[in-house]
Amino acid sequence: MRDLVDVDWLAERLGEPGLIVLDASMAPPGTVEPLPTEGIPGAVRFDLDGRFSRHDEADGLGPVGVHDALAPDDLERELRAIGIRDGDRVVAYDAAGMFSSARAWWMLRAAGIDAAVLDGGLPAWADAGHPLAPVSDSTGRRGDVTVRWDASAFVDADTTAAALAEGDAAVLDARSPARFRGAEPDPRPDVRAGHMPGARSLHYAALAPGGRLLPEAELAERLREAAGEQRIVASCGSGVTAAVVALAATLVGRDATVYDGSWAGWGRADSGRPVTTGD
Repeated sequence: MRDLVDVDWLAERLGEPGLIVLDASMAPPGTVEPLPTEGIPGAVRFDLDGRFSRHDEADGLGPVGVHDALAPDDLERELRAIGIRDGDRVVAYDAAGMFSSARAWWMLRAAGIDAAVLDGGLPAWADAGHPLAPVSDSTGRRGDVTVRWDASAFVDADTTAAALAEGDAAVLDARSPARFRGAEPDPRPDVRAGHMPGARSLHYAALAPGGRLLPEAELAERLREAAGEQRIVASCGSGVTAAVVALAATLVGRDATVYDGSWAGWGRADSGRPVTTGD
């Protein structure tokens, strides 16, 4: 299965054995808006603010904190709990069109699962006139998936700092330009405004205006403008929209990884990491 599918592709195959649809919707950072209760028929909740992220009680960031990836064993347990089986194909979508679904895809891909993102997400599905149905907590099957973890999918702060210092990778920050410049406060408590010295701004929405990814030729050009020909380390507020950059890179054959934790980790007042403001 390709990494990005459209509504027509999904509508033709919805209900096929082994095709699982995941609703990876999440509230915007700094909010606690309720998740949509209805989505694509048969969809199962992939809760990035809950069971599918690691929440460190010591991080002090509460419910709008980081979204670090689960340890492989923990991820396997949670995927089995919602009924994912070996050999399943998974399509992830979100209620914003292209916001958090790419994070679910990136995690599943790192776990060795055949996964894709629905371009345009739930709005595209509804705009096409397709029906909605309640989102479920599981497939109703007993899961048996085996996670085969690709450790290169994510990097930590030290690896990101080394890439910045050595200049052998382009660190692309997917947050809004205003947050990158430090012109807006961070929505998370005790996280400084600004960006990593040497990082480059590439807002995820510039790659997916209106919730749909640009054509591949345009994606390639945007990434070339931002990163040249260097490998890409994608960052954002907490490791979610960085995966939109990783998705774009993957679609055009670029090497990318995601800085897990991203600015919520680096920008913490007590992190000891350098911060700069402006362009």
